[in-house]
Amino acid sequence: MAGYLEKRLYEGEILRYRGEFHWIEYAKAWLMLIVFGIIIFGIVYFIAAMVRLNTTEFVVTDRRVVKKTGLWSANVEEITLDSIEGSSLNQGILGRIFGFGRLSVHGRGETHIQFPNMAHPQKFRAEAEKSKQAALSPGGPLVS
Repeated sequence: MAGYLEKRLYEGEILRYRGEFHWIEYAKAWLMLIVFGIIIFGIVYFIAAMVRLNTTEFVVTDRRVVKKTGLWSANVEEITLDSIEGSSLNQGILGRIFGFGRLSVHGRGETHIQFPNMAHPQKFRAEAEKSKQAALSPGGPLVS
């Protein structure tokens, strides 16, 4: 395929040699793409993670367990304490060492809340259970 200059040669003009860039120039370009691509990806990932981390809340109240996610819209999942039937904890070896894991709280029927990796999931689960026991005891907030 003829290049720009080849198409614009004068009549009778002969192209004797076409120069090319050294492969190192291509390698530098690819290296810069990879390095800055990683940096840009890292920046985008960081921003997305910070938004997710700062817009996700999960709490235990004296009446319910609630998880809220979303920046512009709110997605709220909740289970009342008297509806909690159990919970499960997924904690790998690093989670055991550093104190984090994924907690899932199961309610009646198909109801459950899957929490993201959280610090001290055992404490969260224990507080939910303690609040449930307090709510179900005579004089608790859920007594009708």
